[in-house]
Amino acid sequence: MELEARSLQASMKASLFVKLKEYETDLNNLKSELKRITSVANNNNDELLELGQADTLVSSNDHRRRLVMFTERLNLSFERIKESRRSMLETEELGASNLQDLHQQRQSLLHAHNTLHGVDDNIDESKKILTAISRRMSTNKWILGSFMVAIVLAIILITFY
Repeated sequence: MELEARSLQASMKASLFVKLKEYETDLNNLKSELKRITSVANNNNDELLELGQADTLVSSNDHRRRLVMFTERLNLSFERIKESRRSMLETEELGASNLQDLHQQRQSLLHAHNTLHGVDDNIDESKKILTAISRRMSTNKWILGSFMVAIVLAIILITFY
């Protein structure tokens, strides 16, 4: 999610980073709660065994009830963690897919950029050739015009003399 948030506009980026930090703190809180509940359940199991031997009839039901309650809490926390982990993995896969798409687009843009530079070089070369052709054409026109004037003058001179 963090990679996806980085690629967005600055206005959306700040709010997404805040949400991301909230999700991370929630996940960390759930992990610490799971550890705490697990340790409490283990301690309660030990206590149940010790107390069960001393006063099995009276405290057994109360301890069972508490143990069931802690087990349910533990299961709920475990399910939350599983769901968070699944969501995290899906987000990671989506981010990896987006990065791969961006890489392919970058490669396409680089290829297009290189092709455009080649075309630009060819256009410059063509421009130089056309300029040279235009100069030669103008020069040839002047030479041909000069010959025509010279021939006309020669004809006029020949007919006059």
